[in-house]
Amino acid sequence: MLDQEKTLLLHQIELALDEVRPHLAVDGGDVAVVELTDQMTLKVRWVGACESCSMSAMTMRAGVEQIVKSRTPQVLAVIAINSLQS
Repeated sequence: MLDQEKTLLLHQIELALDEVRPHLAVDGGDVAVVELTDQMTLKVRWVGACESCSMSAMTMRAGVEQIVKSRTPQVLAVIAINSLQS
């Protein structure tokens, strides 16, 4: 993927995330883009209250992943990297 294409796609991803951010902010949380891999996996980081929220996995599937993949079908997967750390 060309840098210009990736920049445009990341902008579209941010616009999609802006649709869920108000819902996350109500509980003191947010989500930040970390990386879009060459395999079209979007890596994000939970921020604020979302970092320790027991509902973050459900929020990922039903909110973040759904909106990102519906607005940017090129993205094949969305993962929260801080959910993978132990």
